[in-house]
Amino acid sequence: MNAVFVAEPLVFVDLETSGANLANDRIIEVGLIEVDANGVREWSVLVNPETSISAFITRLTGIDDAMLGDAPTFRQLAPVLLEKLRGRLLIAHNARFDYGFLRCEFKRLGLEFRVPTLCTVKLSRKLFPEHHRHNLDTLVVRHGLKVDGNRHRALADARLLWELWQCWHQQFTGDVMRDAAAAIVGRPELPPQIDAAVFDDLPEAAGAYAFYGGDGKPLLLRRSGNIRQQVLAHFSATTRETDLIRRISRIEWRDAAGELGARLHEIELNRSIAESGPHPRSPERLDELCSWQLRQGERGDFRPQVIFADEVDLALADDVFGLYANRREALHALRRLADAHGLCHQQLGLEETANGQPCTAYRQKKCRGACIGREAAALHGTRLLTAMAKFKLKPWPYRGPIALLERDDFGMREDIHLIDRWRHLATVNSEEALQAILADGNSGCRRFDPDVYRIIRRALQAGKVGIRPLPNFST
Repeated sequence: MNAVFVAEPLVFVDLETSGANLANDRIIEVGLIEVDANGVREWSVLVNPETSISAFITRLTGIDDAMLGDAPTFRQLAPVLLEKLRGRLLIAHNARFDYGFLRCEFKRLGLEFRVPTLCTVKLSRKLFPEHHRHNLDTLVVRHGLKVDGNRHRALADARLLWELWQCWHQQFTGDVMRDAAAAIVGRPELPPQIDAAVFDDLPEAAGAYAFYGGDGKPLLLRRSGNIRQQVLAHFSATTRETDLIRRISRIEWRDAAGELGARLHEIELNRSIAESGPHPRSPERLDELCSWQLRQGERGDFRPQVIFADEVDLALADDVFGLYANRREALHALRRLADAHGLCHQQLGLEETANGQPCTAYRQKKCRGACIGREAAALHGTRLLTAMAKFKLKPWPYRGPIALLERDDFGMREDIHLIDRWRHLATVNSEEALQAILADGNSGCRRFDPDVYRIIRRALQAGKVGIRPLPNFST
């Protein structure tokens, strides 16, 4: 056996599962190929998921409930499986899937499982960038691999990965393979003050992350489509930010199924930083949050009035326009709007003038004369409505709270975002957790947050998340 294959102990892994959801589905078969200085060894086992499996999974794998009835549970297999996996580089096709399921199964038993992983999908893309398809069936045909056993059975697919590994080593030098693998595994030079185990935990998922200094103060807060990739990039030799790295003592993250969850987690993480710092506070931009509401007088004479989020629920109020951090910002925005559309400062309440006297804007030829009766109040009101239309807040369009259902690209994870009146109340990953919140009837009081409002509104308009109306409950 060529020594390049055993530069470090390897284990080629494939799992069959009862489905693709990490939170709800279970491992039903494990197949391993262990490769080290002592040779190559195979191991496979069926796993009783302690629940029935679907007809679809049976058709796909050939595994049915009868085969699993007498199989050991994951709890019974955990000690021997840990022994076979620890201390090795775990290699899998779409390693995020297999590693994620293993970590979840061990976590249910109260066991921490961390090993470095190498994804053969990513390795294939790096070695063969000219090709666009890198699923296992495509690679079998492309490289002329022999399928030994039934596809979609764990040991047969693990054998394919081992054969693929040998095939690539015949096509590329050891240095090329090592460099390509190292770039994917991501083992950067780490500062001594950070526990290396933290980097094994970094998820290849969307979300938000923060770096903290020794004094507990945040140094950096960012959103990412791939937390692991972006965090490790801070420590790579080419993009290393020396001063920042020297100051980091702790890394925190919140992973998500997709972009919506990542944006919401970014806000939540920022809120957590604000509320748990040395001087706890609410984000200042929410303390005086306000909007304009149009009040109609006689003959269609609309007048804007500032309303504050602390006094009026902006999610339910009618004819509300714009979101501003404070009254000063709202007045400044209204003044700019008036000047852009030739509106009367006196009619808008931006200045007081004696009856029949022109406003400043009229004297500057920016007003059509509503202040002195040259423009009818109804016409001025219509022009005001037209000018403000694009700033109008959308009232909450549902009778009660909703769940926004967001799945990742691999179908492995589903986030359930609990939303009510444009407020993000919680994100959970299972129906049981959602029902627990609904049964509790109290998710805590949340302010109307303009960023959350915009994020949720865009998500609803894009139509990329599922929408599930929920019964009313007290918040």
